[in-house]
Amino acid sequence: MNKLDTTVVIQIGIIVKDAEKTAGQYAEVFGIPKPAVVPIADDAFANTQFHGEPSRAKGKAAFFDLGPIQMELIEPVGAPSTWEEFLRTRGEGIHHIAFSTADLGEAGKFLASKGMETVQSGAWDGGQYAYIDSSKQLGTILELLHFDK
Repeated sequence: MNKLDTTVVIQIGIIVKDAEKTAGQYAEVFGIPKPAVVPIADDAFANTQFHGEPSRAKGKAAFFDLGPIQMELIEPVGAPSTWEEFLRTRGEGIHHIAFSTADLGEAGKFLASKGMETVQSGAWDGGQYAYIDSSKQLGTILELLHFDK
């Protein structure tokens, strides 16, 4: 692989202190219904790894479907995670740009060959994700998303 297998952005992730409050504020500004705030990475299936170690990372998230781009608001809850680390060291703000990939493993290897480390990975019922720290090269974290169906 000599390039990332996709260039279609599907999501922008924003770290927030309070997902419920911030989702309400975005909904009011955009003039759209406030989405439900749901738990993320909160079950055994998540198999979350943070810096290569098992993590009990959890969060709360609200998902806004804004045309072809989804905006995800993430509130870190508890255990060490890329979300908690970002909030603690940088405060609220844009955490990641997400891309869908057919082969998460190969895409991760390609980015690793460019000096970009996987900082967190896991799964949900329907897919897997990996956060790649590309902040030195690109100024942000990339998220690779693989959907099983």
